[in-house]
This record gives sequence, structure tokens and C-alpha cells, in this order.
Amino acid sequence: MDDSLPELGDLERDVMQLVWAHAPITAESVREKLARRLKESTVRTVLRRLEDKGYVRHIVDGRTYVYHAAQPRGRVAAKAVQRIVDWFCNGSIEEVLVGMVDTAMLDQRQLRMLADKVAKAKSKGVKK
Repeated sequence: MDDSLPELGDLERDVMQLVWAHAPITAESVREKLARRLKESTVRTVLRRLEDKGYVRHIVDGRTYVYHAAQPRGRVAAKAVQRIVDWFCNGSIEEVLVGMVDTAMLDQRQLRMLADKVAKAKSKGVKK
């Protein structure tokens, strides 16, 4: 997956949430699960755009395209957060995390879990 995935519109985000939650999924199933009523051709167009952008892939089952995410939701979210960090904080993830702690976005349990993950990453020598 490209590190610079294009941003998603509202409908594209809604469709991606369904792909992540229900894959493998067809355009018809996406259409049925969407909160707003759209034509199947519109949903197919959105899925094709998502594929062009690198968010989904498909296989063909008979004459039906079956879609799945190109990357897990967490990885895509992390890349989106990285763009925000780069844009607002000049790449300082520490500044973002301190801001999240200062505004009580993270509770004690989440902070401990994050600290444990950081410690494990350090012990394994994980690099950027």
C-alpha cells in the first residue's frame, strides 16, 4: 500500500467501514447495508474508485466482483494519523500523544496498554 493514500469522501468512508466489517462483500451487499439508498451502479462506481485509490481489491466469482480491504483498518488509520501529525505537529507524534493525554482522550488503562506496547517495541528493537 502506498504511504500517501488519497483521502476518502464521506460515502467512500462509509463503504470502507462495510468492507472492513463484512468482507468478502459484493456491491449488492454493500448497497443493502448502507444507511442511504443508492443504485447498485453507484456503489460499484465507489468500489471501483476505492480500488483505484488502493483501498480495496476484488476477485471475480462467476460474474460477481467480491471485494476485500487491501489493508487492515488499523494500518489505514495509522497512515491517516501520520498525515495529521505531519500537518499539525511537524511530524512530532510525541506532541500529539501529550495533547491526547492533556485533553483526557486516553484513560489510565489505555495509557498502560500504550506504555506496554512501546516497551515491547523497544525490546524488539523496532525502528521507524
